[in-house]
Amino acid sequence: MGTGKPSKRQAEVLHFAREYRRENGYSPALTEIAKHFGISVPTVHQHISSLREKNLLTVEKGKKRSIQALRDHKSPVVEIPLMGFIAAGGPIEAIREPEPIEVPRSMLSSGANFYALKVSGRSMIEEGISDGDIVIVREQQTVDDGEKAVAYMPDRNEVTLKKIYREKDRIKLVPANKYMKPFYETNVEIQGKVVGVLRKEF
Repeated sequence: MGTGKPSKRQAEVLHFAREYRRENGYSPALTEIAKHFGISVPTVHQHISSLREKNLLTVEKGKKRSIQALRDHKSPVVEIPLMGFIAAGGPIEAIREPEPIEVPRSMLSSGANFYALKVSGRSMIEEGISDGDIVIVREQQTVDDGEKAVAYMPDRNEVTLKKIYREKDRIKLVPANKYMKPFYETNVEIQGKVVGVLRKEF
């Protein structure tokens, strides 16, 4: 899916949403956009729908303040939410503290939602992922065997970063560190696939 060109007003809405998120750490509500431009909420909704069709932003259904300006068609970087820390060692509790972070547009494919997580631990160092790096994650609920994934374990309410392998009635979570052993879980929800890494000095 290609990127469409926004109308003048759509470009203004996109710019407002991006700047609002940069300043506040979260997205504007439709009512705030409407008030800013002196237009009705249904009109804002139409603009947002058009921008979604043109692949310039995403919105999570049923979730407030989820407008995400994905594509600035002139910019080499795109903002995605940094959702907190993820363990690449022993699992730690899931943390969700979204704040925008800029990543190279080349790391992202169109038509998908992305988020970032800061890595804590050294279990993925043989895959080039070190403590303090930031991983770029594409939201998806399945990965192929051997792919690096964000895995949520509901029984523990913990999230970890590991390579995933399916066995008969369980999931094998494999670190990329020869000094660490794989472990097994029966209840695992895949929350995304790792598609890129930003080094901590980035």
